[in-house]
Amino acid sequence: MNSGIFIGAVTFWIAAWLVNTWLVRLKPANRVAAQMINLTIPALFGITLIVLWEGVTRGFNIPSVLLPAPSVIWDRITASVDILWADFYQTFMKAVLAGYALGCASGFVTAIVVDRVPFLRKGLLPIGNLVAALPVVGIAPIMVMWFGFDWPSKAAVVVVMTFFPMLVNTVAGLAASGAMERDLMRTYASDYWQTLFKLRLPAAMPFIFNALKINSTLALIGAIVAEFFGTPIVGMGFRISTEVGRMNIDMVWAEIFVAALAGSLSYGLLALLERAVTFWHPSYRR
Repeated sequence: MNSGIFIGAVTFWIAAWLVNTWLVRLKPANRVAAQMINLTIPALFGITLIVLWEGVTRGFNIPSVLLPAPSVIWDRITASVDILWADFYQTFMKAVLAGYALGCASGFVTAIVVDRVPFLRKGLLPIGNLVAALPVVGIAPIMVMWFGFDWPSKAAVVVVMTFFPMLVNTVAGLAASGAMERDLMRTYASDYWQTLFKLRLPAAMPFIFNALKINSTLALIGAIVAEFFGTPIVGMGFRISTEVGRMNIDMVWAEIFVAALAGSLSYGLLALLERAVTFWHPSYRR
């Protein structure tokens, strides 16, 4: 056991904890300073976790096959950029984006139809809840048999996983507008489509963006899991399953890092877009 590294990591963790506790208590009047503090706190917390991880793995001499240190994972990332990019392009740029766009768009359009045709609400939504509960490990082999081993089968899995969250959230959002607002639109002699586009869809935007953010993580998970059941010799799921068999756990963690980074950036971009579109929402008022 290398006690010096471990003690140093724990000391850094305690110091960062005290600094974060102090930062949380600050209430600066300057808006820029407040935003900088809000960014510093999670960044310092993340750095603390990485330092503690490094200290535990090196201090207790944990084998890399069980848990590689962050420095070992970073070395693998920098040495395998071309492989990681090829896997990312195959999984994310092809399967995830195509399936995400098709699943969310079809779920949104179906929600409009369900809202327009009342009997579909009682007939389709229960089926949607049933299909949404199906495990991806059961859907993926079927899609591989139907659409082949390349990325279209993974995109099909993503479509199934993202369709019903968008459908359910959009239907709930379309019902979120108040009775007073709907009565006001009727006094203006607005028809169904005018009420939909000018009142009900704007009111449903928080629900729709909630589905988009949920689906941004579901889509990546679904595509990676689907690649376990058949894929060309490229892809994030293929690499993870292959490298686990070879006991190259550092490469597995490198793929996990790329997937986590892509999912976090996607979620963050959607959150920024949501704030720009739903600036009127009470949660953004100061």
